[in-house]
Amino acid sequence: MKGAPVRGRDSEWTGLMRAANGGDNVAYQTLLRAVTPVLRAAARRGLARAGQPVDHAEDIVQDILLAVHLKRHTWDENAPFAPWLFAIARNKLIDALRRRGRRVFVNIDDFAEVIPGEPAEEPLPSVDVAGQLKTLPARQRDVLQSIAVDSASIRETAAKLAMSEGAVRVALHRGLASLAARFRKD
Repeated sequence: MKGAPVRGRDSEWTGLMRAANGGDNVAYQTLLRAVTPVLRAAARRGLARAGQPVDHAEDIVQDILLAVHLKRHTWDENAPFAPWLFAIARNKLIDALRRRGRRVFVNIDDFAEVIPGEPAEEPLPSVDVAGQLKTLPARQRDVLQSIAVDSASIRETAAKLAMSEGAVRVALHRGLASLAARFRKD
């Protein structure tokens, strides 16, 4: 089974991330050294499948590691680390391919061998994120664009949009609730 090695390492990675979030810098460095080769291989596979040069993989890996560093406080310590990590990796690969001016679809199955657990029986429908955001009120749209799409923090978004952090959280919550209600209805 291709995903077994990562599944075996996920408990180790999860423990390292817990320790890192608790302030253990050695654990954090160990974690980053452990995940980097796996991320590099996944980025190379994703680029190759999209018909892109694999020599751009290192840039994507650096984007992933930066996002992990900036967002590590958002990881749920009661959840396994690998699915959270590979969701970030998938999103950063998609971002990189889009920056290259191509509309791309990266199948989640490309990451199935490294994500623990069984794949879904039916693929999830693709969603036009930009189209969905356009249906929201301007404030909610701007907040969701900043946080969910551009990966900005609450604080950065508040500063950029001249809002309080509390107002950003409210707009984020309302925007997500609105989108969730729309998806449930569809």
